[in-house]
Amino acid sequence: MEWSGFALLILVGIGIISTGLPAAFILIAVASIGAVLGLLTGTIPISLLWALPGRLINLFDNDLLQALPLYVTMGLLLGRLPIADALYRTSNAILPKRASAPLVSGMMLGALLGPMNGSVGASVLGLSRVVAPRLTAEGVPAATRDAVIAVASTLGVLVPPSLVLILLSDAMLSAHTTAVTATGRMDRVINTQDIFHAALVPAGIFLLLCIALTWHAGRDQGLPPAKRERVTVKEMILAAFALASLLVLLGGVAAGYFYAVEAAAVGAFALLSGGLVSGRLPRVILREVLQDAIAITGALFSLLIAATTFTLVLRLLGTDKLVNNLVVGIPGGDILPVAIVLSVIGLCAFVLDAFEIIFVVVPIVIPPLLIRVADARWVAVLVLLTLQASFLLPPFGYALMMVRGAIKNPAPFHSFVRALLPFLAAQWMLLIVVLLVPKLVHFGENAEASRRGPAVPMSNEELDKRLREMVIPLPSLDKK
Repeated sequence: MEWSGFALLILVGIGIISTGLPAAFILIAVASIGAVLGLLTGTIPISLLWALPGRLINLFDNDLLQALPLYVTMGLLLGRLPIADALYRTSNAILPKRASAPLVSGMMLGALLGPMNGSVGASVLGLSRVVAPRLTAEGVPAATRDAVIAVASTLGVLVPPSLVLILLSDAMLSAHTTAVTATGRMDRVINTQDIFHAALVPAGIFLLLCIALTWHAGRDQGLPPAKRERVTVKEMILAAFALASLLVLLGGVAAGYFYAVEAAAVGAFALLSGGLVSGRLPRVILREVLQDAIAITGALFSLLIAATTFTLVLRLLGTDKLVNNLVVGIPGGDILPVAIVLSVIGLCAFVLDAFEIIFVVVPIVIPPLLIRVADARWVAVLVLLTLQASFLLPPFGYALMMVRGAIKNPAPFHSFVRALLPFLAAQWMLLIVVLLVPKLVHFGENAEASRRGPAVPMSNEELDKRLREMVIPLPSLDKK
């Protein structure tokens, strides 16, 4: 019955593409089919299905999930407040008066606000509202305009503390724990801050490449110099304050001074307070923001519940053991099995979005990969880069579809893809470089963070000794 799990995965992809129903509904339906199949064949005892409620309860005990509604709220508030507009106009006023200036401003705005928006969809909507009309007014071709907005909307995926990065970090923590337990290695299990720090150098490299390509694209269009933005003193003060706050918040999270949940709470509270004090959030708009936040958060949690149910059924069918044997049996060193797993994730991106891949695919393929490959930071960043690439993957990339739906008069699809090609090449070049040079994700890492032990199962005596060392001795009650 192990191979039936792959059939269920294919059925999920077919259901999402052909029916148009929410992914959570498809996952629950296919999981039910798998559970019934397992019961009828005797593969799954009915008593094991009772483990699902406890698994879901433990899942929602995770404090990190508190960041989901906070980041969703932040993204919605940023769409309602004039912060993005002030940052964009001020950037145009500061940059040299060149045709590329508006394009570069849009790209940098995506990098700044993307992590705060929390999702690619929120970034696309914000950039479409602020940047797209101005690029059109500057005479920028529609294909270049759409390509810049699509790429800029995905930059927040790589920059901590994005919603995709937070969810992937939590999935990687669980996968690494499973791998360490299975192998007996005495590795320090990675946490969210480890992955935030590991993603900094690749994110910085990709941002520089995008800015350079955007500047070059603006020069190649033969456009007249951009019009100098007239920025009021009030807008400059707002832009300076917002920029300083964003840099402190993002830098603090990446450096480990702030936790993602606390940072999201501070950001959401600051935006909400600023909107209420300035009068930009009257009761009607505030009600709409909160209703949208509840609806989006509910959709994410529904997807998480459905994916957890589906992966539990796959484990009961033994598909995880089959995947483990397949990954362990790949010949060669670390690079080949990692490349094969990344290729599987890339193929899944044709039918699943990043959240569905994190919730469904990562728990299945990453634990056996980490049993084979000990460098969990390296694997996490490679998965992150693959997910970021999936948003721009023609023809069904999520960012591509969002841009074409959010922008009025979008460019023809073939012109859109042609304008995206330089950015796609930079994206895949960075992925290959990180695959071949793992040291890029370990820049500035201390010795304790990189501590890894041999993959040798511990004896019962050694396990008992380590457990005794971990137990804090209680004071004796006989002492007075």
